[in-house]
Amino acid sequence: MHEIFELAKSGAVTPAELGYHFPAEFAPHTSTWLSWPHKEESWPGKIDTIFPRYAEFIKYISMGERVNINVAGESKKIFATMHLEAAGVDMNQISFHYFPTNDAWCRDHGPAFLINPNADVKKVLVKWDYNAWGNKYPPHDLDNQIPILIAQKLGIPCFKPGIVMEGGSVEFNGKGTLLTSKACLLNKNRNPQLNQDQIERFLQDFYGVNHILWVGDGIIGDDTDGHIDDITRFVNEDTVVTVVEENKQDENHVILEENLEMLKQMRLENGKQLNIVELPMPSPVIWEDQRLPASYANFYIANNAVVVPTFRDKNDQKALDILTNCFPNRRVVGIDSTDIIWGLGSFHCLSQQEPAV
Repeated sequence: MHEIFELAKSGAVTPAELGYHFPAEFAPHTSTWLSWPHKEESWPGKIDTIFPRYAEFIKYISMGERVNINVAGESKKIFATMHLEAAGVDMNQISFHYFPTNDAWCRDHGPAFLINPNADVKKVLVKWDYNAWGNKYPPHDLDNQIPILIAQKLGIPCFKPGIVMEGGSVEFNGKGTLLTSKACLLNKNRNPQLNQDQIERFLQDFYGVNHILWVGDGIIGDDTDGHIDDITRFVNEDTVVTVVEENKQDENHVILEENLEMLKQMRLENGKQLNIVELPMPSPVIWEDQRLPASYANFYIANNAVVVPTFRDKNDQKALDILTNCFPNRRVVGIDSTDIIWGLGSFHCLSQQEPAV
């Protein structure tokens, strides 16, 4: 057992070579990891308004799995507990960890958990480098340490590829296919020393995939330079939902139309075409003259629920109905994200699943 810890530490072997892979989000979870929001600059003038919705989000996750929450210390734990109890959360399902963060976006700064059911050590994690989406929001030193702290807490091996990668930039079907966007992964503010082929090699080696599909640009207002989790998501092994913009005057129309056409040409690892389900976009959400990256695609798939951001929009119910059809065995829940999206992300951006083995 100790050997894999040494292998991970030395970098002499990759997770893929040892038979590990990153499961699909719709596969069973042991828990969900979150970093409690506290950075006022991320929600200027609004941070107090997000906590009831955030606590509601946690309530639905915790009905089917444990929720691990990173907090700076005891006072933040007390503050979080107050909001969770007010939302009716079963606190027996919640674990707090005194792991301080710079911000709340655990999808991007949290660990990537990989599994190999046949290995002696069935779960490992990958600690990618994190630079706050191209050094847009310094400091990010605390966030960059979160995977290491979690690996130590859980006592599992930690692999360190040494390049920048964010959880929101990659999407998985669990059978060998990874979906991502050129706008983000090929952006020079991430890994300017690497070309597309080299990045694909890292994805294969450290996520345990063998088939990589690329779309083009992300939605307007997305400060991550085009994360896939605002655009296209796997809902089962061969089906994606992808957002489309019907209004031809809208800035997103052409971007999303082009991505849809790319998806239609794609083939999965087994040669099959993708099943494509179109998901509407909400009307533009504007705050202080800034267009926010509001998208129904930023849902989170928990064990018992799918939590979908809604925006007080005419398309809210349509989106929920479409996703209900996609997840017949889960409760699809809409939670108002109009204030949360002011932070430029929603429920998927805020969460990272830990898979069951």
